[in-house]
Amino acid sequence: MVNSRASDTRDGGQYLTFALGRDTLALGILRIREILSYREPTAVQRAPAHVRGVINLRGGVVPVLDLAVRFGRTPEPAGRRACILIVEVEFKEQQHALGVIVDAVNEVLVISQADIEAPPPFGGSLRPEFLQGLARVRGRFVALLDAVRVFNLGELAVSV
Repeated sequence: MVNSRASDTRDGGQYLTFALGRDTLALGILRIREILSYREPTAVQRAPAHVRGVINLRGGVVPVLDLAVRFGRTPEPAGRRACILIVEVEFKEQQHALGVIVDAVNEVLVISQADIEAPPPFGGSLRPEFLQGLARVRGRFVALLDAVRVFNLGELAVSV
């Protein structure tokens, strides 16, 4: 069973799955505001390495994270199926939009809590603290991201 501190009860069991390298990852669907075709963000000085830049979204400035770099991987050029997920994260009791670069969007899955296992403490391609859990879907593991830890805006605010 998944640790309650990492559970994202907002998702209602529905997750958007996407590819990042060879991994299949997922976020609770209620965190996803929209999916954009990839466009190169405008670089920002003094930003952490995993902040690719910013984009203009209907008149608002939205920071864009390179999820691969956030997970300690080497940055890669965006492929033809690359997308920017616009996710909502909470910071100082307010909702904020954040762009996340992924290699491709796959599908929406319904995953019950009974199908979610705790991530192993070692040996995975992602640090366990970034995961809400692992779900087995059609013979493959899907890593369910812990959005609070992965998209920590407090960490971004300190490092900029």
